[in-house]
Amino acid sequence: MKIALDPTPFHHSHGLLEFPQLVADLGYKFMQMTPHPDFIPFYNHPKADDALVASLRKAVADAGIQIASVLPVLRWSGPDEDAREAAVRYWKRAIQIAVDLGVRTMNTEFSGRPEKAEESERAFYRSMEELLPIIEREGIDLLIDPHPDDFVEEGLAAIRMIRGVNSPNVGLVYVASHSFHMKDVPLEIMRAAGDRLRLVHVADTMDHHASHGLRYITNPPGNPVRVHQHLKIGDGDVNWDEFFAGLAEIGFLDREDTVMVSSVFAEDDDAENVSRYQLQTINSQVARAREAVL
Repeated sequence: MKIALDPTPFHHSHGLLEFPQLVADLGYKFMQMTPHPDFIPFYNHPKADDALVASLRKAVADAGIQIASVLPVLRWSGPDEDAREAAVRYWKRAIQIAVDLGVRTMNTEFSGRPEKAEESERAFYRSMEELLPIIEREGIDLLIDPHPDDFVEEGLAAIRMIRGVNSPNVGLVYVASHSFHMKDVPLEIMRAAGDRLRLVHVADTMDHHASHGLRYITNPPGNPVRVHQHLKIGDGDVNWDEFFAGLAEIGFLDREDTVMVSSVFAEDDDAENVSRYQLQTINSQVARAREAVL
């Protein structure tokens, strides 16, 4: 298993080519590349040309780390057909960038709309028909997160969607801070996913269902909003012993093809210390979970 840092908290303070050395200085051996205006921005065409990709690959090698995963977020399941077709074009370039970086793991979201679930599902499979031959040819692991405010938000429903693609190259992302939106029990999701679960994001969140649904109040009542955070481990309600024990049970912690990403976004004012804390805590939790299995 690779333990990676998502450098999003440093986007405001560091340039793209500075991320690899920063990640190394914080003690990590792996980095996840998430949407960035100079790389693959949210919803739009990748902005990295071949020269910048080569420079990033050199910066990664010079820092002595590796890129564990590339995360584009593009509207490939959007119910608007023009936007979907554009997203497929953007995906093709994103895949080429990952390949040129020597990365074979890409993770993403379904990126449809919950109020147009049927249309979004049709769009998703239509996009996969075009992209899957490229994904399989390049040996990419494409892993998908059922994100809050998407047409697939629940864990078991996401596994069914992924099974429908009918490819060993497509799997699941489990984001711990989305746990309270996924409806299903974390261990049930992990067991059902098995070796399809190949990437997890480690960040805490409050349970918005707590206090009879009054922990967070939006006005007017009944707003179709989704509330979650990306806090450091221990600052929310995620059951971390259960989370890591579940990953140990399904063998996630000891597989070469799995990635665990620290993805805390709520602590930018203390991001360096939080990143170190996350790495130390993850290592401690992993060791404890492994010992419990033995």
